This record gives sequence, structure tokens and C-alpha cells, in this order.
Amino acid sequence: MASSSTTFALIFLPFLFFFFFLVPNSHAKSLYGRGNLTQNDINLLEFPLNLEYLEAEFFSFGAFGHGLDEIAPELTGNGPSPIGAKVASLGPLVKDITAQFAFQEVGHLRAIKSAVKGFPRPLLDLSVKSFATIINNAFGENLNPPFDPYANDLNYLIASYVIPYVGLTGYVGANPKLQTATAKRMIAGLLGVESGQDAVLRALLYERQNETVNPYGMTVAEFTNKISKLRNDLGNKGIKDEGLTVNPSQGAEGKIKGNILAGDKFSLAFDRTPEEILRIIYGTGSESKPGGFYPDGAQGRIAESHLHHHHNHQHHHKSHLDHSDHDEREDTDDCT
Repeated sequence: MASSSTTFALIFLPFLFFFFFLVPNSHAKSLYGRGNLTQNDINLLEFPLNLEYLEAEFFSFGAFGHGLDEIAPELTGNGPSPIGAKVASLGPLVKDITAQFAFQEVGHLRAIKSAVKGFPRPLLDLSVKSFATIINNAFGENLNPPFDPYANDLNYLIASYVIPYVGLTGYVGANPKLQTATAKRMIAGLLGVESGQDAVLRALLYERQNETVNPYGMTVAEFTNKISKLRNDLGNKGIKDEGLTVNPSQGAEGKIKGNILAGDKFSLAFDRTPEEILRIIYGTGSESKPGGFYPDGAQGRIAESHLHHHHNHQHHHKSHLDHSDHDEREDTDDCT
């Protein structure tokens, strides 16, 4: 009869083998791992880093007055620090929520970078001027004084309305293009939390939809509707964005004005391509023309392919102009 120690060893050793050889290996690769990803999936997974960096910095600075350089410097890849980001003047509730969002975004960066190599933090313009420009473009006029996202709870919530929803539509758009289970699981996990953030922001704003945003004399609902219309215009692919109130025919089941969550005629989330997202976050309406939050453009293979196209086009255009100028000079010489 086997001794109790032998029995213990027979039961326990397989567990030890599993724990020491299988578990650490899987954790080293993270829950999602770097294995078996196609180049297509790598491209689609790294692209959202652009938005996750933006959200991590905006929420971190808003809550704490500092960003990734202090919270998680290892995630920056030594990319440039953001321009103009600062602590927001927030009450306890909004500050608490913003702090949670900030740490969630840090987690998202860790997750994506555990699955793909990614790229360093791009240059981000989170200045008052950057947000004021977006709001001015949304209203078609220069608001006076310029909109300050860091001034108070309401302004910060409106500024936050500008950001997570764009990433949400990108994750919905990426999902059917993914080829591997690893990538699909990652995108589903990111989508779930980004959707939650968007819902929290919309709920907080919905409660205050009829409140006037001082000193502009326009309501919270008007701000969200204008911002959503601007994003639709920039994206240039129809309605994929809706404010807090809509014509009832556009509401859920075509029957209700309140629009606490945006969705299509079946109340399913809208989708956007990376190109549509670039047009919006650049604020230029062109995936090849950087600006807005990304003065030097977004990074990763997808974004850079459009920037290279833009640079090549510019170079070709310049060469053509130089050639034309040379021809004109020759013509002038012939005439003299």
C-alpha cells in the first residue's frame, strides 16, 4: 500500500508541473499572448493605441495633474509628453470617476502592448486651444471665451464626451475584420470597458441635458448634438454619432427623443473604420492630414500608410511645381 507521502506526491506533483511550467508561461504572454496573430490583426490591434494613449493622458492629467510619465513611464516608449494637459477643477464624484477611467486606460495600454509591440506615445495636443478649436468647429463660430475643458465638472464631462465614443466605434468596426481568437478576445474586452465609460459619461451629461453651459447660453444637449454632428461630418460616412436628444424617428424603435445611448435603428452600436477615425481625431476630415489632438499624426502601420501617402503626394506636387517653375524660367530665358 502506498504511503501517504507517495499518494500526496502523485496528486501534488502534476499540479506543481502545471503551476510552474504552464501557468507562468501563459501569464508571461498575458491573457492574450503574442502568438498566432496575423499581420492584419497586429495592425488592427496596434491602431487603437493612438486613442488609448490619448485617453490615458487626458484622464490622468484631469484627475491627478500628471500623466503616464509618472504613472507608468514604461508604457510611453519615450514618446513626447503631451502638450497643454493639466489638472481639471473637478468635484469629488467626477474626479473619482475620472481617476478610475485613467487607471483603466493604463490597463488597456498594458493589454495591447502585451499582445503587439505597438509604438511609442505619439505627440498629443491636449491644450485648451485644441479642445476650444473642436468646440468652435462644432458650433461654426468662435465661442467667447474659448471653451476650457479643465474649468469645471461640466466642461470636463463635455470634453470627455469627445473622446471614448470614437474608440468604441473603432472597436466595433475592427471586430469583423479580425482573424484570430486572441485578437477578437482583446477587442471584445476593450470594447466592453470603452462602452461602459461612454455610458457613464452620457448618463452624467443626460442628467444635466437642459442645464446651460456658462457663459455660452447653450444647453448640454446642444453641445453633445453639435459635437456628434461634427464627428459625422468629419468621418464623412453618414450618421454614426448621435447626441443626447434626437428626433423621435431616430430614437430607439423610432419612438423616443431621449438618447442616453447612441445606436442605429436596431439600437446596435455604430462602427467606424480606422480611416474615419483618423479624419475625426485629426479634425481635418482627411486621414492623410494630421492636426487636432495629433499634430504630427497618429502612429502604427495603418495610420502611417496614410501619412506616407500624404508626404509622397506633397513631394510629387512640389516636384511638379519645381519642374513647372524650371520650365517657366526656360521659357523666360527663351524670350530674352
